[in-house]
Amino acid sequence: MPSSDKKGKLSIVGIGPGRIEQLTECAKDAIRGSDIVIGNDFYLRQIESLLDGQEIIRSSMGKEVERARACVELAHDKIVCMVSGGDPGVYGMASIVLEVLERDNSCIEYEVIPGVTAATAAASRAGSPLSGDYVTLSLSDLLTPWEVILKRMNLAFQMGVPVAIYNPKSRGRPDNLAQALSIASNYLDKDTPIVVVKNAFREEQEVRFFTLESLFADDSFVDMRSIVIIGGEESRMGTVCGKELMLTPRGYDRKYVY
Repeated sequence: MPSSDKKGKLSIVGIGPGRIEQLTECAKDAIRGSDIVIGNDFYLRQIESLLDGQEIIRSSMGKEVERARACVELAHDKIVCMVSGGDPGVYGMASIVLEVLERDNSCIEYEVIPGVTAATAAASRAGSPLSGDYVTLSLSDLLTPWEVILKRMNLAFQMGVPVAIYNPKSRGRPDNLAQALSIASNYLDKDTPIVVVKNAFREEQEVRFFTLESLFADDSFVDMRSIVIIGGEESRMGTVCGKELMLTPRGYDRKYVY
């Protein structure tokens, strides 16, 4: 239930993939203890069982700045929870909220509460493709110029480590993934394993495995609800108890006998 304490506080809370059981206890407590919960309607619908008496402020995609300003203003004398999908510090709401606080020179108590981010959620559904070093990249050019994204992709794929791609493809950006795969093919073998996880930990979850060559030939399965993990130089497909998986060994085989 909401707190009766009138001292303001702002919690920027990551709700992970969306299932209640995937939230940390700290995240649940922050949501339950808030006077006001604000967030994208899509994410608020995923945590409805935690909402009991709080004032709910629903917003839509593209209204991030407005949400940030609203939560900062309200948190001067209310207990406010800003909900963010995944982890709020990874392509989430933490940065814009903290930028607003910084620019407004607002001095309110705040806390960033981490959540399971999409890359690790997707990886867990596919085996262990991100076992060591890896790179995360977003193909959304809404806030980052495409020329900058192209530069980063070239550098990332040269490293030979797995690359987890957020926002891989949408109706407004239908060709961005194809360009990413084309760049990857300059540095990686055509048989490099790729896993696409759609709606990780949600009812509509789907996991499909590809090679660099096969996904480049047909990426129709991929959408904005997908995370694409492109394997690195040591990534490979495997099978455990008859279940297909993707694995990037950390190198234990080079040091230990097991």
